[in-house]
Amino acid sequence: MKNKLLLPSSVDRGQGKAVQRIPANIKPTQRLTRFTVLWVNNAGVPFNTTGFTCQARTLGGVFLGTVRFDSFGTAVFNNIFTPTNRTIVIRVFDRFGVLFRTRTVPARVSAYAIIG
Repeated sequence: MKNKLLLPSSVDRGQGKAVQRIPANIKPTQRLTRFTVLWVNNAGVPFNTTGFTCQARTLGGVFLGTVRFDSFGTAVFNNIFTPTNRTIVIRVFDRFGVLFRTRTVPARVSAYAIIG
């Protein structure tokens, strides 16, 4: 039996969480250049996100970048350093430009998971 990846629904339940958060009193010794967004179901299984894109902006609306999701629910921003130093708003669109999810990512995280 072949495992098929699930497709995300257009119903937004507002779930998501920071995968890794750096405590305020710890200063990073190395800045990485890959902020990663994962899109998974409630069981942690990634959706088939072929054709979906993820857009990142600051709270003030400054455009940071748009990247494509791969077919395994992963979008990697090569131009956003981690841990992030500001709050980021991410928006996920399907191949037709329909907005599926909007999430606010807190500062000082290295990756973010959209759940559902």
